[in-house]
Amino acid sequence: MGQVIPPGSSENGDASNSQGKPAEKNSWAAELWDWVKTIAIAFCIMVLLNMFVFNLSMVKGESMKPTLEASERLFINKLVYRFADPNRGDVIVLKDPSTGPDRKEFLVKRVIGLPGDTVEVKGHILYVNGEAQEEPYTDVPIEDPDFGPVTLEEGRYFVMGDNRHLRKSKDSREFGSVKESDIVGRAEFILWPLSKIKGL
Repeated sequence: MGQVIPPGSSENGDASNSQGKPAEKNSWAAELWDWVKTIAIAFCIMVLLNMFVFNLSMVKGESMKPTLEASERLFINKLVYRFADPNRGDVIVLKDPSTGPDRKEFLVKRVIGLPGDTVEVKGHILYVNGEAQEEPYTDVPIEDPDFGPVTLEEGRYFVMGDNRHLRKSKDSREFGSVKESDIVGRAEFILWPLSKIKGL
């Protein structure tokens, strides 16, 4: 029995323009829109992760020598302190609490004292709660003048740079204890350069 084929249709039933250009144009536009949506979603996810989960930070200055060198890149865990408190010995990134002309946006320091601890520098040696501290991450005794003792209030932390050479680190000996809310996150490892990758 015969089959009636409407004008402009092929025998297999596919409707198409004789030149095919509108279909190709629509396909290209749809693919471009998909790419734009994918990039936008990926960008939003990265922004959220950077705000709440992790950050990449570059070391500036020499206050953390010999542990950290200038221009090294650090992976900062911003989520860890939402579930646990900072520990003594953690390397952290914090908002600079100082107010002078040399104020930076962020600092990298090591947690020395926890809330309730008494911190003192005596005879070029660091004491916490009356006990001399072994500090394998430093390369010289503390060359700055003696300090303290000071007892930390609730929610306050004492931080110092690993560089114990004279006047090489601006830290809690200068600007006082640090509020927990000013701690951005914990530096987990050196990410760059590749030859320096290591945990902290």
